[in-house]
Amino acid sequence: MTERAPLGVAVIGTGRMGADHVRRIHEVTSGARVVAVADVDAERAKAVAARVGGCTAHTDPAAALAADGVDAVLIASPGPAHEATLLAAFERDLPVLCEKPLTPDVASALRVLDAELRLGHRRVQVGFMRRYDPEYAKLKALLTTGQLGRPLMLHNRHRNVASPPFFTSSMLISDSVAHEADATRWLLGHEITAVTVLRPTPSANAPDGLRDPQFVVFETDGGALSDVEIFVNCGFGYQVQAEIVCERGTARIGDGHALVTHMAGRWGGTIAQDWTERFETAYDREIQAWVDATRRGEVTGPSVWDGYAAAAVCEAGVRALEDGGRIEVELAEKPALYA
Repeated sequence: MTERAPLGVAVIGTGRMGADHVRRIHEVTSGARVVAVADVDAERAKAVAARVGGCTAHTDPAAALAADGVDAVLIASPGPAHEATLLAAFERDLPVLCEKPLTPDVASALRVLDAELRLGHRRVQVGFMRRYDPEYAKLKALLTTGQLGRPLMLHNRHRNVASPPFFTSSMLISDSVAHEADATRWLLGHEITAVTVLRPTPSANAPDGLRDPQFVVFETDGGALSDVEIFVNCGFGYQVQAEIVCERGTARIGDGHALVTHMAGRWGGTIAQDWTERFETAYDREIQAWVDATRRGEVTGPSVWDGYAAAAVCEAGVRALEDGGRIEVELAEKPALYA
């Protein structure tokens, strides 16, 4: 039996995320290889490509998509650049793994959704990697059994050591809480219908002008509430935790108690310092699942609809942050393709 050739992947964007995905596909993922990369920084693209034999470097994403041996595309460029690359991939009918956000706003997300609908079949898996995290997967599986009864509340905590210098108050919603928006929809099986953002006095650790932390409340069409503490300058570590409260019980993930030590009159463990450490396994599983599905001729995982819905929730959240009060989420009718 002839062994199938590995999936040839073009990686668009070779910053921290993209470079890590190149490494992952080259060293961890089975059944795939990186054959092209693209980045506006030509030297960075060349440096990343040089780590992988037979990989070409480009500054134009379209050139990378057209490179020899490209069967699929992984988009890890900044969000505002996603739409153009997605549409170019659709023109070639290439399977895509697009890191979140699908696009940074509702209007562009709808354009991508409409373009995929015109193809008549799914082509995109959106990179909401928490769905592939072992702890989140266990929580989802438990909820699916119905043992805990109907979900009533979901409590989320999302903390970073420090925010990047370019981070704005609205980015706490659009770049960080976007993960909780998707996790809430996925875990509960509900759509989010309204968002409220409460703002405590900013932490002294937050840069001047940054409204950090924030407390976000989601209402859902299933009658549940989901809250998010987003704190991007907590100073001590990277934490992502969730607790579901149901009619017959509760369940919690993210405590990080895999290893607890006792020594010299003290006890404790370590706290992850960034997302690459906390969600390394989730990213590994996400990429492998995408490669496996693509080689089978399938598209699985979070869809363009999920990316659009998260964009709509975040857009409402930014309005709630800026204007105050409760902002309803406006969603288009869900197409049958994403049912």
